[in-house]
Amino acid sequence: MKVYIDGQFLDSGDAKISVFDHGLLYGDGVFEGIRLYQGCVFKLDEHLERLEYSAKAILLDLPWSRQEISDIVCESCRVNGLTVGYIRLVVTRGIGSLGLSPKSCSKPSIICIADHLSLYPAEYYENGLKIITSPIRRMNPAALSPGIKSLNYLNNILAKIEADRLGYIEALMLNDQGYVSECTGDNVFIFQKGKLFTPAFYAGALKGITRGVVLDIAEELGIPCIQENLTRYDILVAEECFLTGTAAEVIPVVEVDGRTIGTGKPGETTVKFLAEFRSKVAKEGTFL
Repeated sequence: MKVYIDGQFLDSGDAKISVFDHGLLYGDGVFEGIRLYQGCVFKLDEHLERLEYSAKAILLDLPWSRQEISDIVCESCRVNGLTVGYIRLVVTRGIGSLGLSPKSCSKPSIICIADHLSLYPAEYYENGLKIITSPIRRMNPAALSPGIKSLNYLNNILAKIEADRLGYIEALMLNDQGYVSECTGDNVFIFQKGKLFTPAFYAGALKGITRGVVLDIAEELGIPCIQENLTRYDILVAEECFLTGTAAEVIPVVEVDGRTIGTGKPGETTVKFLAEFRSKVAKEGTFL
């Protein structure tokens, strides 16, 4: 595998950054996780726009145009001979001194990794996920905006560890007020009485790209979608629940904290949204 770092492709074993890079020292940087479907980079422009917004929010000036970054992404896929896979695009503050101030960082670094993707097993889409609620709370949006997809994921990692230790692969995260925020790596939706509900941005939910596609699908299907505060109670009594994310796509949840959601099987609406999503992936993207 070849990894792109600051203008050159390197063998994965030689792909290294400086120990003085502020992305490593302080998590000072931003990233995007992007999917490649049948030679088509899905929603690339939307991902690059979010990368730009994240960078702007942390006062990280990007010296590359959107087209230049797009070319890096596509060439990374070509160099590695991929038509299906996962792309991790990273921008760090760059090399600096031992200190929090970014003034010592003269220029940012850009990294692009294009590789095969480990998906959820098919059985989870057929039978649904069982998840738990993590005791680790999502960071308050007043402290760090959930719109910033930064390199510091320790909050989510701790929640993921809690889930792993108990034998689960995903965990629901609440915010400091006790409202549902998101899962460790996915957005959350519920279906109830003909309407779709999902936590709002102000609750600590990332504005996920797949989440946005689901909102578009809901509009196309004429299903009202409400973005508001949701409680754990709302999840437990929902008719259906599903998660969305770059790797997860649209995946059903059939149990939370040992309690059955709906019928205990993937619901019709969830299955329909997954089918609609998969029909879009080869149509709405950037071809290599």
